Amino acid sequence: MALTRDFKKTVVARVERDPKFARALLDEALSLFLNGEPEEAKLILRDLVNATLGFEQLAQEIDRSSKSVHRMLSASGNPTMANLSAIICAVGRALNVRIQMRISPA
Repeated sequence: MALTRDFKKTVVARVERDPKFARALLDEALSLFLNGEPEEAKLILRDLVNATLGFEQLAQEIDRSSKSVHRMLSASGNPTMANLSAIICAVGRALNVRIQMRISPA
């Protein structure tokens, strides 16, 4: 099911007013990547980019074209690990968070 423009506006508004929600979205995106669900993770990252930096600013920060960043974060996009890392770090900086990883026993 395609997301409506109203849903996207709702996410942007919530990210702007609720830093905990924004951090939770970033956490969820990272968890999805690490658990083998990159398509969903990229879509969450895309929403975060729209709600924080915007694609133009992100593209400048990671030295890529805006069009290229859009493609990377599409459902069928295939970003390199270096590009993905740069995107995640830029979003983390925009949210003023430091990303740490903890490994829990199974």
